[in-house]
Amino acid sequence: MSIKIPFNKPYMTGKELFYISQAHHNMMLAGDGPFTKKCHHWLEEKTLTFKALLMHSCTAALEVSALVANIQPGDEIIMPSYTFVSTANAFVLRGGIPVFVDIRSDTMNIDESKIEQAITNKTKAIVPVHYAGVSCEMDTIMSIAEKHDLLVIEDAAQGIMSSYRGKALGTIGHIGALSFHETKNIICGEGGALLVNEDKFINRSEIIREKGTNRSQFFRGEIDKYTWCDIGSSYLTGELNAAFLWAQMEESTAITNNRLRVWDIYHQQLKVLEEMGYIIRPVVPEGCIHNAHMYYILLPNNKLRTALIAFLDGQGIHCVFHYIPLHSSPAGKNYTKISGSLEVTERTSEVILRLPLWVEMTEIQVYQVCDAIRTFFQGAKLKS
Repeated sequence: MSIKIPFNKPYMTGKELFYISQAHHNMMLAGDGPFTKKCHHWLEEKTLTFKALLMHSCTAALEVSALVANIQPGDEIIMPSYTFVSTANAFVLRGGIPVFVDIRSDTMNIDESKIEQAITNKTKAIVPVHYAGVSCEMDTIMSIAEKHDLLVIEDAAQGIMSSYRGKALGTIGHIGALSFHETKNIICGEGGALLVNEDKFINRSEIIREKGTNRSQFFRGEIDKYTWCDIGSSYLTGELNAAFLWAQMEESTAITNNRLRVWDIYHQQLKVLEEMGYIIRPVVPEGCIHNAHMYYILLPNNKLRTALIAFLDGQGIHCVFHYIPLHSSPAGKNYTKISGSLEVTERTSEVILRLPLWVEMTEIQVYQVCDAIRTFFQGAKLKS
């Protein structure tokens, strides 16, 4: 059957192509043009970070974070295994060793109670990943980091427009990384941003981003020529991507509200299935404002999840699972360590199911997904 309700549908506000044509008219298509500056200003104003720097991806932002943190071979970085490969790869590229701890069963975020036991004299940083745009328990994590003199680098790839106790995700730690990939809430195809939350990291972040040169200072008129100062690479995003992104940023509130509308319908409609013990719905802890990046359910076991995916596919509804834990991957076994049991991580990977959610998804479509899920469980109950 053809797909009637896709898992994701990239949204366009209507101004993207116009802004791209403006960028071409400005005769500046490389990075750090007028649209990049608009995006930087928006991020700094919206998140209250000290310095925002657009990157060609969140992966790039994480790589710059590892460089700014001066990760050396043998340094250990504590993070969850239930995350995208870039979270670990950025540090492995510098010779760092990701140390995986388990996640919480309610939010799928790093279990803050497991962090301290993973700290050794080689630990350099903690990398909390804000799953589904719902914040990790950052007060506890920052307290642990301060006690042990560790850096906190937030992987807020899914966290734009989300907050924790009034602070934007990505701005609570020392450095943060955002994503504007086409699967995220605010998009430009491929893109990301580094949020620098301490003055002492700003200058080096700019230099690393600009191929290891002080070119940014030159363009601001602070020096009369620029030169090679440090290690670095070409981490800028192009002006065409920035132009596309600016159109999205202008509509960020409406985009978020529309996603929350879909998320709220799912949450209300699927409540009865949770009460009957068929599924577990997402949890948003007190003090967390989320951005409706995704809606997921947890099934009782993998067999049921596989059957539900097949059933929904037969109805033209595309649903997907998520990460395969990094510690179970071939590279993970070679480059990383494990601290304690990863029981919740492994179970979550086996039973989580992500439902369709995109900006222009209609209420009728959301109800169709919920009705199909209820029909599946009615049939499963009859068979049992």
